[in-house]
Amino acid sequence: MVDRPSLNEFKAAANSLEPIIVHTPLIPYRGGDHDTKILLKPEILQAVNSFKLRGVFNAVASLSAEEKARGVSTVSAGNTAQALAWSARYFATSAHCIMPETAPLPKIEAVKAYGGIPVLIPMSEVFRFLKEHLWEKESYSFIHPWTNRQVMIGHGGLGLEIMDDAPDVDSVFIPVGGGGLLSGVGSAIKAVNPSVRIYAVEPEGCPALHSSIDQGQPMTVECKTICDGVAVPYITDEMFPLLNELIDDVLLVSERSVRAAIRSILWHNKMLAEPAGALALAAALQVPPKQRGKSVCLVTGGSIGFELMMEILQEK
Repeated sequence: MVDRPSLNEFKAAANSLEPIIVHTPLIPYRGGDHDTKILLKPEILQAVNSFKLRGVFNAVASLSAEEKARGVSTVSAGNTAQALAWSARYFATSAHCIMPETAPLPKIEAVKAYGGIPVLIPMSEVFRFLKEHLWEKESYSFIHPWTNRQVMIGHGGLGLEIMDDAPDVDSVFIPVGGGGLLSGVGSAIKAVNPSVRIYAVEPEGCPALHSSIDQGQPMTVECKTICDGVAVPYITDEMFPLLNELIDDVLLVSERSVRAAIRSILWHNKMLAEPAGALALAAALQVPPKQRGKSVCLVTGGSIGFELMMEILQEK
């Protein structure tokens, strides 16, 4: 089991990351009836256009000089890889990023632009690499996208920002893939105010956490969704206990609702979110206002392929 970080650990990491990380604002969602009780936190404003820089940079910064010199590596659908490449360039080392062949082209190109090396392999091999701990056979310093404790602690600064900017928040909606974001943000929020409701959000086509909670143990599911940023078909044994402890509910969102949320965020708030980045808003709109109260939805990333974007925007 991954140990739950302390509030002091979150605060220390947030202070050290201050020169690197943007303290993203809370912006009222302008869609529908202009329900200002829904606030968007646009992590697309980070240097790599996603929240991933928080945790990944913190993890790389925590490595020793010797570990950094070996180069760093990770496994990623795209956003973690971008964050690793950006961080590696900052520390003048190399970044090797194992990515699925189906990763969106903008994410692959961004990794290259930041100086990283994308290693494209079949999706089944991506998850085999993680499940069988094949990184232990390589020479690089591996940054696990979910179970690395320093990644989790870095992500937790996002939760502290929410509690600083909206101390009266009632609920926070957090997309879930492997659980690194939720474990960090949820732990930080609960450390400040345990009564805040944490909603985990998954696409209907990849309900790994939902199935795991339902069965009371980590589960593997079939995964088919446009939300590539959270397309993780299983919950690890290490992450399940903490995720189960933190969440108040798991919500599933249809592909149709995700597409509608992408359009709504763009039309009404003038921000372009990738599918996983629109999950939280899509889920919040499914919950009755009285139940969700004052809510924060994380807009986690903005890397979306041009063809998919045009397809979604042209839909009615």
